[in-house]
Amino acid sequence: MKTSATLAPYACRPEESRGRLHAEPESSSRTVFQRDRDRILHSTAFRRLQYKTQVFVYHEGDHYRTRLTHSLEVAQIARTISRALGLDEDLAEALALGHDLGHTPFGHAGEDALGAVMRPFGGFDHNDQTLRILTRLERHYAAFDGLNLAWETLEGTVKHNGPLIGRAEAKPLPNTIAEYVARHDLELATWPGAEAQVAAMSDDIAYNNHDIDDGLRAGLFAVEDLAEVPLVGPVFGEVAARHPGLDEPRLIHESIRRLIDRMASDLIAETGRRLSDARIKSVADIRALGAPVVGFSETMRVADKALKAFLFERMYRHYRVNRMASKARRIVQELFALLLDEPECLPTEWRQLADDPGTATTARVVADYIAGMTDRYALDEHRRLFDRYGPT
Repeated sequence: MKTSATLAPYACRPEESRGRLHAEPESSSRTVFQRDRDRILHSTAFRRLQYKTQVFVYHEGDHYRTRLTHSLEVAQIARTISRALGLDEDLAEALALGHDLGHTPFGHAGEDALGAVMRPFGGFDHNDQTLRILTRLERHYAAFDGLNLAWETLEGTVKHNGPLIGRAEAKPLPNTIAEYVARHDLELATWPGAEAQVAAMSDDIAYNNHDIDDGLRAGLFAVEDLAEVPLVGPVFGEVAARHPGLDEPRLIHESIRRLIDRMASDLIAETGRRLSDARIKSVADIRALGAPVVGFSETMRVADKALKAFLFERMYRHYRVNRMASKARRIVQELFALLLDEPECLPTEWRQLADDPGTATTARVVADYIAGMTDRYALDEHRRLFDRYGPT
């Protein structure tokens, strides 16, 4: 079994885990965090990510990222950064692999639509939905619902973007998180351990760079359009100058791998500086710091902001993306309205959980059902329910 001999003093140590909600005998060959990673990998929700939108719906091309490939890329970056910082790689990997489990079909368009229709029934939040999956909706184990993950894994999942209470910008707690912490306190007023912070920043690094790749592949913008984007333009320019006449696919891949390396290297250096300046000696110090310890330098933060602004304008709001998003919202809204009014149309295992038409209980069941759908299942289910001549 892996030991903590090589971990930094401020890393989450598996042998010091606060344990699981439901007590279980631990493994002699795997740490608690390795088991958590494996449980996420074997979950039904993780397999569904293969056909869930990142930006492009699954049928638009085989080479675009999906939630699954995105999660794998986040995990690789998180392990690399964690290794350099002396953190527990397995915990960082588990958090990276599980961070998108609660996303709906059709990416943010699907989430926005489900959030709108669920507003009268407590709302919808993908982070809250991830916790529902991890603690309720995965039903495979004999002794409990959910995956019964360790405290540190659930803490990092819920708080990966920082404290949920005690900050001026904090929002009301989503229902599932509020109900769960009443049983198993995840200390929502503090920052999570460094592994969770690394996973969150690895998510940023991964999607920024693969969205450049996917946007170029889709023809939403050209390499020349990146010239004025800080960091990105100079890196593409360096590669082109060093390898004159390089064909565009190789130029893109070579540039993006260098961008990922520079962002990760900056994150490692800046985080090391913050750890030293704050005299961090333990994971308790990280949680009590009152600010993130993992982050970019100011120079990289500015470059990251500029890249996000470019992608927002040239990719996420491109008319082709907007058209698919519009279709996606209508599909989700129409599915929800029909199933809320006619829960007898739900598959049997879901109908058994629902209540009468229009109730909050039925709305929550319908939301869980729709949120779990892949893009293609949602398209097929919509066709089955609304096409008069289609299959049932």
